[in-house]
Amino acid sequence: MIFLDNQPKEQLKEYKALLSMVGSLSNLFSDSAIPYLYYRVAENAFCRAFKAENLSRSDCSADAKKDSFGLGLKTFLEGNSKSWQKVAEFNKARSRYECLRKDPAKMIYEIAKMRNKRITSTKAMHSIERMGYHCVARRKGKFILFEEEMLSVNLDKIRFINKSRSKNIFYFSDTNDEYKFDLTKSTLYKRFVTASANQSFKVNIIRDPFVSLKNFYKLTGFDLQRKPVSGQIVCLPLYSAREKKVMPRSGLNQWNASGRARDYREVYIPVPLWIYDCFPGFFPDKTVKFDLVLPKGKTIKAKMCQPGTKGRKDRCKALMSSEANKELGSWLLDDVLGVPEGELVTMQHLEEVGIDSVEVEKMSAKKYCIRFKETGTYEDFEENYKK
Repeated sequence: MIFLDNQPKEQLKEYKALLSMVGSLSNLFSDSAIPYLYYRVAENAFCRAFKAENLSRSDCSADAKKDSFGLGLKTFLEGNSKSWQKVAEFNKARSRYECLRKDPAKMIYEIAKMRNKRITSTKAMHSIERMGYHCVARRKGKFILFEEEMLSVNLDKIRFINKSRSKNIFYFSDTNDEYKFDLTKSTLYKRFVTASANQSFKVNIIRDPFVSLKNFYKLTGFDLQRKPVSGQIVCLPLYSAREKKVMPRSGLNQWNASGRARDYREVYIPVPLWIYDCFPGFFPDKTVKFDLVLPKGKTIKAKMCQPGTKGRKDRCKALMSSEANKELGSWLLDDVLGVPEGELVTMQHLEEVGIDSVEVEKMSAKKYCIRFKETGTYEDFEENYKK
C-alpha cells in the first residue's frame, strides 16, 4: 500500500471502524448482501481517520491530501476485480477534441494532454509531490482496500486500441495503465485491477437499521427540528461574466492593462456587483486587508479593489492580493495555469485545467478561504442566487 503502509496503526484501525459502521447501515438503501458505501461518506471517513485535508470541494484530480501526498478516493463494486472507474470529465472542453473524432489517435492524444495538465495543476494548487489512488471495493460481507500510483499518461507510449463496437468508445493504454474514453459522456475511465488487494475486513450489516437509528435518537435526545447551520460561501468567475471570456486587459490579464507600468503577474478575480445584493456584508470594505487561504495552505494578504461608480463606491469589482500585487497572479498564472510570462490568458487555458471559477468561503471578518471549481460552476451559482 503506497499510502496506508506509512500511516499509524491506530488511524488505520479507526478508518476501518468508520467504514464498518457506515457499511452496517446498508439496509437503509438496499437488501443486498454487499455493503453499500456512498462515495462522499468514504471521503469524509478517510479524512477524519487520517487527519487529511478534504479536497472534494475543490475541483481537481485529488480528493484528499495528507502532508505532500494527494489521493484520488474511489469506492466501487468489486465485480470481476477489473473495474472501469471515472477519473476525469471533459464535457466543457468538447471544442478541443470533438473536431478530431475522425482521427481517434489524435483525439486521444489531446485528451491525454488535458488529463496530464490537470494532474500537474492539482500538484501546483495544493503543494502535492506524489499522487495515488485509494480504493474501497465492495464484496459480499466485506470491504477491500486497494491502492496504486496516480500517473500521468505517457504521451510517447500511447497505444490506441479500437476494440469497441460503439463509435463513441475509444480504448487506449500506455506503459502503465489502461484507459477508455466515452465521447458521448466526455468521460475518461481507468481500469483498476483489484485482484492483488491484500487488505479486507468484514462488515456486519444490521438487519433493521431504522430501529437502531430510532433508538439512537431517543438515547441522545437529538432534536430533529433544529435548523442546520449554513456556511457563508460565494462563487466568483475567473472570466468576465458579461462577455463570457477572459478579457485581454483586465481580470487575469490585468498586467496587460494600459496606463502605468505593471508587473507581469498583476491580476484580480472579478466580483460581479449582483453579489453585493444577494450576499450583503460578505466582503469587507476596501480599506480592510484580510487573510486569504489558498488551496495549498499558504495564506496571503488580500483586499477589495476597483470601487463601483454611480453611488456604488462601496461595491468593489475586484479581489486582489494586498502586500504584493503580483502574489495572487503568481499563484494563478504560474502554479495553476502554467501560463508563460507575457502570454494572454484565454478560456482555452481554463478549459485545459477544467476550472473557470473559484469558491470563496468566509471564515471570519478577516479570514477567507478560496477553492477552485469546475467549468460551469459560476453560471449555475448565478442562476440559483441572482435576484
